[in-house]
Amino acid sequence: MASLGVTPRSEDYARWYTDVVQKADLADYSPVRGCMIIKPYGYELWEAIKRELDRRFKATGHQNAYFPLFIPMSFMEKEAEHVEGFAPHLAVVTHGGGQKLDEPLVVRPTSETLIGHAFSKWIQSYRDLPLLINQWANVVRWEMRTRLFLRTTEFLWQEGHTAHATYEDAQEETMRMLDVYTDFAVNEAAIPVMPGRKSEKEKFAGALASYSIEAMMGDVKALQAGTSHNLGQNFAKTFEIKFLDENNELKYCWTTSWGVSTRMIGAIVMAHGDDKGLRLPPRLAPYQAVIVPIHRTAEERATVLDAAERIRAMLDDGGVRVILDRRDDVTPGYKFNDWEMRGVPLRIEIGPRDVQNGTVVLARRDLPAGQNKTSASQEGLVGRVIELMDEIQANMLRQATEFRDAHLHEVNSYDELKEVVRDGWALAWFCGRPECEDQIKADTGGATSRNFPLDQEGGEAKCVACGRPAKEKAYFAKAY
Repeated sequence: MASLGVTPRSEDYARWYTDVVQKADLADYSPVRGCMIIKPYGYELWEAIKRELDRRFKATGHQNAYFPLFIPMSFMEKEAEHVEGFAPHLAVVTHGGGQKLDEPLVVRPTSETLIGHAFSKWIQSYRDLPLLINQWANVVRWEMRTRLFLRTTEFLWQEGHTAHATYEDAQEETMRMLDVYTDFAVNEAAIPVMPGRKSEKEKFAGALASYSIEAMMGDVKALQAGTSHNLGQNFAKTFEIKFLDENNELKYCWTTSWGVSTRMIGAIVMAHGDDKGLRLPPRLAPYQAVIVPIHRTAEERATVLDAAERIRAMLDDGGVRVILDRRDDVTPGYKFNDWEMRGVPLRIEIGPRDVQNGTVVLARRDLPAGQNKTSASQEGLVGRVIELMDEIQANMLRQATEFRDAHLHEVNSYDELKEVVRDGWALAWFCGRPECEDQIKADTGGATSRNFPLDQEGGEAKCVACGRPAKEKAYFAKAY
């Protein structure tokens, strides 16, 4: 049996990440360079993410739809800034059915253009607004350097697209969805993200303004975990998305788009994982608890499995996502390591003595060895396990928050910024000019502005890079 061990994070973080993704059975490589196969365990995690986000989308009035995978090249070329931003990443179909196509088709990198075309037909009057649409789909962006979940040529995501009568309505929608993403990341994924506005250089191609949630990974690099864009009237004017207002005047709509992808799985791996593998937050874990029976003889096996099955059924009836590990071809120790690798929040051990005493041993994945095991009565076990799910969820968020806060530093000089971003995030006054951003990136070996945090007091000082007046602070960090 192959070793379950992974490369230590301190030795090679990138290798550790790939080891965990593969050994925890989340994904595998595809025969096509840059693509991935999402395995059942990884897809169940994606389905949990999808379930919790979709619930939030529908609660805020959005409806799901589906739009085609292929987009006419002429659509992409209509919005100049948009096509310039995406041109290097496009996959283009030139032949179909053995014939050269009259017009090349772009394999969907994002759907603003196609959905803008549809909106122009669907919207006639102010009574049709707001139009709130979301789609769950796959997209293709041709990437030169890829990594499972974090950056792949094809990936899964959701993309919301909405149309509104006024700028104010579109901006309210943009911020509402940023709040939805923040709420999901904090309360479901246990990742204490930083919401904020992207710089002009880092905003979405064609947007009026872009906002993001930024997450700190275990190597202190930043990961953009979700984005929300106020597209202004750029796409409305390009695709003639107009409506008659209450005064019978023809006006252009204001549109938004927003998205979260399978990159969120990578965020969960890197925000919580350790040298034993995954550590999954209970609210998203495919299995919240695993029952591992321990026995030596055939007689003990029958007795222990009978009790284990009774406990499994009891937990299942109580709403706990639970699995009973019945494998006989591996040792209990191997099972412990295997389920730790997969990040199951709680392990329930039961042996002959536990059956006799009416007890079980509970082992938490969020706590270090030596501090993670307690004995519990089988009576009232469902309630205790449910309580532990809440405790583990809260503790994982607390651990991630403490780690983040320990690596966030406000800086007052350019030299301080360069020092801090070697192993953390720097918060600094920033004028927002692309020239300053380029300078910082060059002088720090790759640090970029992550966003201007929303919860800042305001004021005015000098930009950390150029000394010009700056009215906001921005986070800088190296990023994925």
